[in-house]
Amino acid sequence: QVHLVESGGGLVQAGGSLMLSCAVSGRTFSSYAMGWFRQAPGKEREFVAAISRSGGSRTYPESVKGRFTISRDNAKNTGYLQMSSLKIEDTAVYYCAASDKYSHTRISTDYNYWGQGTQVTVSA
Repeated sequence: QVHLVESGGGLVQAGGSLMLSCAVSGRTFSSYAMGWFRQAPGKEREFVAAISRSGGSRTYPESVKGRFTISRDNAKNTGYLQMSSLKIEDTAVYYCAASDKYSHTRISTDYNYWGQGTQVTVSA
């Protein structure tokens, strides 16, 4: 069983930055591709970023490209999402997820392990 715990969420002003962390336990972290998703109230869960097992491949949607950076430290069993130039529309609960079958996929159902989520609120 794999356990994921997000941290680092909070309240930030528009234009500010925030770094989310995802601590993974239970199995070898490097066996999993990792992704970040978000869900705002009344909206569907949205893909934010994904990274391959080695960290060599990353993918983002246009909505966050150039502002968000996904990374991982396999030695520390931790993944990260650095968010910059935050906008009010980035407000959501952010989830990290792990997949042992797919590499840096954008599809939420390709991920078989999820964290509990961390709230990010961007104010004007």
